[in-house]
Amino acid sequence: MDYRTRWPASKLLIAAVVVLVVVCAGAIGSLLVALNALTDARTELLERIDPAGREVLEMQTALVNQETGVRGYVLTANRNFLSPYTEGSEAELAAVESARALLSGVRPDLVRELEEVERLATDWRQSYADPLVDLVYVSGIPQTTLAEPERGKVLFDRARTATAALKTRVEEASAASRDNVTTMAGRANWLVVGLGVLLVLIIAGVAVMLYRIVIAPLTGLAADVRQVSSGDFAHPVEAGGPRETVMLGQDVETMRVRILSDLEELRRSNSELEQFAYVASHDLQEPLRKVASFCQLLERRYSGELDERGEQYLRFAVDGAKRMQVLINDLLAFSRVGRLTRELTLVDCDELVAQVLDNYSDLVERTGATVEVADLPTVRGEESLLGGVFGNLISNALKFHGDEPPHVRVDVDRTGAFWTFTISDQGIGIDPEYAERIFVIFQRLHHKDDYPGTGIGLAMCRKIVEYHGGTIWLDTSEGRTGTTFKFTLPAVEDDEQ
Repeated sequence: MDYRTRWPASKLLIAAVVVLVVVCAGAIGSLLVALNALTDARTELLERIDPAGREVLEMQTALVNQETGVRGYVLTANRNFLSPYTEGSEAELAAVESARALLSGVRPDLVRELEEVERLATDWRQSYADPLVDLVYVSGIPQTTLAEPERGKVLFDRARTATAALKTRVEEASAASRDNVTTMAGRANWLVVGLGVLLVLIIAGVAVMLYRIVIAPLTGLAADVRQVSSGDFAHPVEAGGPRETVMLGQDVETMRVRILSDLEELRRSNSELEQFAYVASHDLQEPLRKVASFCQLLERRYSGELDERGEQYLRFAVDGAKRMQVLINDLLAFSRVGRLTRELTLVDCDELVAQVLDNYSDLVERTGATVEVADLPTVRGEESLLGGVFGNLISNALKFHGDEPPHVRVDVDRTGAFWTFTISDQGIGIDPEYAERIFVIFQRLHHKDDYPGTGIGLAMCRKIVEYHGGTIWLDTSEGRTGTTFKFTLPAVEDDEQ
């Protein structure tokens, strides 16, 4: 795969953000337009149409009051009856002006009808009402009958009918405006719901996109890396998605190929080491046995003929050959740990430690040692190797005991998913500065003449414990006397036993 043909994650993120911003901006813009239209519709209804309807109703009432006032004044010549006429005329004019101002910007058709109503009302006053009022006012004589009642009725009915029609038209406009407000409100609600759904879809889409182009490739890459890290170095590592993920996959694949190459080289080296171990265990030991055997023959045959120094030299030669045999055998055993594996089985540590103590029964009796063993658990491992760990640590406790008889204790504690074994003694102890050095192969803290051994035991213990998935260390806590070694082994659950 060519990573140069892939978009980097930054560009993918920018593209996703741009799409999200554009879509959200469009949706929010549409919602704002709808809300603005709803506001205009509400303003038109509440601040223009409805107030204009009230003014038309006021104008209609004022017109009726004028007709009533004219009739009362003409019949009685009482000027008190003239007030409704004059006040009604003023109220009518004020209502007309107010209604015209309210409707002029939104309903010019109603303004024209309003002006027609005002023209008819003015025609009634100028053609009929005002002359009649002037006549009574000048003469001071009431008129028992209205002059030209039919003509006055026709003129007033025309104005009243036009006013009623205008009132009906304003009410229709108010109803239409209310319907418009309802429609705009519904549209705004749908846009809000649609925007919410759109945001949910966008978020889901972005999540799916991020999963497909980032999370899924990283998950696949992580799965490949875990499979390789578990030991399947032949498994290829592939990665898709953005450029960074592909580049990371290629780097991991390059590392895997290099590890595989190094592994093949390591296998070849191990094969050579196996051949060396075979030579060490067979070809090298045969000359050593001959050297030891002939030195012993020389010692028996010429015993008494050699001086004390000559016999000492022969003993040194025999001892050196025997120690070389032991060293070769220990080195061979050390090289086989973790390489010549057997099936891991359940090992009862109580029985295993009992066998170890039985093997060292002569040493225990000879040193007068006391060994205390707690109730030990069952673990999973190779019995012979674990027996070597307990054997090395217990034999060291018996060996390095100082002047007093050895006192050895074997304890165990559960710490999470592991058992922590403790083997402690009251012997000569180990300086904390050597806590790591003692686990290095062939590292000895004492001369071979003081304490026998090859210096491989603790290194063997560490290799065996780590092979079983645990760790081993020297406990250097303050206040302790003697030596305390601790090591861990994975615990076995009840359903595995």
